[in-house]
Amino acid sequence: MTGYIPTLDQIDELHRRIAPSEAAYDLIHTHCVIVAQIACQLARRQNALFMRRCTLPSDAPELSPAAAPAAPASDANRIAWTVPPTGGVEGGKVPPRLLDEHLVMIGGLLHDIGTYKVLKHDGTDGEPLKFSGKRYILHGLLGYEWLLEQGVDESIAQFARNHTGVGLTRDEVIRQELPLPPADYVPVNLEQETVMVADKFHSKSTPPKFLSVDAYTAKAARFGEENSRKWLALVDQYGRPDIAAMAEKYHMRMV
Repeated sequence: MTGYIPTLDQIDELHRRIAPSEAAYDLIHTHCVIVAQIACQLARRQNALFMRRCTLPSDAPELSPAAAPAAPASDANRIAWTVPPTGGVEGGKVPPRLLDEHLVMIGGLLHDIGTYKVLKHDGTDGEPLKFSGKRYILHGLLGYEWLLEQGVDESIAQFARNHTGVGLTRDEVIRQELPLPPADYVPVNLEQETVMVADKFHSKSTPPKFLSVDAYTAKAARFGEENSRKWLALVDQYGRPDIAAMAEKYHMRMV
């Protein structure tokens, strides 16, 4: 370990340090909180399946408050970390090992921090927030490099680098002539893969929205049938979170 593992308060400070405006912080930080919550649900389901070595009932209780991650200090302008009291995950297969839920939570909260750097209208120019379509593919690498510059450990920075799509390979970078150094931008452990999967269930569109499994399947298919097959295999492994309950909790639409 060459860097530090940020606390929840430090994660919030990192978001505020890089955010060009309050509007950008609200959009991107909220997305990261949502993804972290979904990722923790997926990780919890995987761990329950691993421990029981059998199918977990769909009505299994959520993590007890005593076992939930500690919440950050209150702030009227920040979005507190909370473990969703509703919902759950259906399906899923036994993983090869237990997942580190705390690492999943931290990675989820920081995975999209590079998107602050690919805003075309960042909230400071009086225009609505808008991402640069041409530069957006760079957000994972930019977030990774920025986190390392801030002294964050490589193991955490990799969550930013390795979450795009369903795993962006070197061959895909070259074949699609993407503006990235030829390399594999894919999860290197189960925790990173969990965050990558959770990220597909929410979009920072205007306005933000939640995506069902079918909605992301259709989106993935636009980049080739192999992408949609990879996505459905991931859903088969990690299960289906209750996205409708999350959409209701955040008062956002689901497609």
